[in-house]
Amino acid sequence: MIRHCVFARFRNNADATERAAIHANLEALRRVIEGIGKVEFSANVSPEPFARGFTHGFTIDFRDAAARDAYLMHDDHSRAGARLVAALEGGTDGLMVFDLEIGA
Repeated sequence: MIRHCVFARFRNNADATERAAIHANLEALRRVIEGIGKVEFSANVSPEPFARGFTHGFTIDFRDAAARDAYLMHDDHSRAGARLVAALEGGTDGLMVFDLEIGA
């Protein structure tokens, strides 16, 4: 399984409604892309001082690397990603992506 971890630094004017819509767009990808499992979205709740300004994050679990790769190439992912990036401080500078192989 691949756990796709995304950390975001939202602009101050990206309100809760916009963040919820972004989450809904990401969740909707489960219906159109085979191999997507759980999608989780949350504000950072860590008491540690290492967030480096990243305020929110989400994870998407993929059955395998092929499912993750299909997601990355899918037009619906491109549209959801564009909306996310538009809401971030500095565009893609407000984004960090890290994929973990779980159970390897």
